[in-house]
Amino acid sequence: MTETYAQIALQLAAAWIAGGLVGAERSYHGRAAGFRTHALVALAAAATMQVTRAPQMAQGVMTGIGFLGAGVIFKEGVNVQGLTTAASVWAIAAVGLLFGVGDYGAGVMATGGVLTTLVVLRWVEDRAPSRVYAWAVLRFRAPSAPDRDGLLEMLEGFGVSLRDVSYALRSDGAVVEFSGNVVARADRCFDELSGHLRSHEGVAEFELSRISK
Repeated sequence: MTETYAQIALQLAAAWIAGGLVGAERSYHGRAAGFRTHALVALAAAATMQVTRAPQMAQGVMTGIGFLGAGVIFKEGVNVQGLTTAASVWAIAAVGLLFGVGDYGAGVMATGGVLTTLVVLRWVEDRAPSRVYAWAVLRFRAPSAPDRDGLLEMLEGFGVSLRDVSYALRSDGAVVEFSGNVVARADRCFDELSGHLRSHEGVAEFELSRISK
């Protein structure tokens, strides 16, 4: 009996440590589902497997954790946040199940894979060539509003292209509005464009909302 409890304690501890390691990375980046959430998920998954080793139970755990992960996904403006954290919560549940059945080798490798994805690939992603996306709304005073070609030419001067353009008249025709998705080669392109728009006499209002992709 003592050996059985020692084995259970070892499996639960391994799952708890793995969850804590992944959760610490999420806490470091300011995510609501951080150290304690991931540790609890891994611990609960491992404990569940101590009750029953049935595959149906493991499937139920993963389904339930899917609902928990959905709770950390939210929409902020045009951005969707929390997808990576939701994925890490789901992954750490699987790690907990592995430790719960005593498969330490697979549990350690899975934990390493999750941490590598969150830490190393973040570093790679930050340094890889990429495009920057934003939702743009540009409002010009009607007398000095550019036409479509003039607007595109101005944006291209800052390394920005406008796609899926929509048009509107506001304030009883006093304001011309262009809206659509804009793509830039780097963040600084938006910074430079924003500075130009602030000093442009014909600009009534503008909005550049970064989109996570």
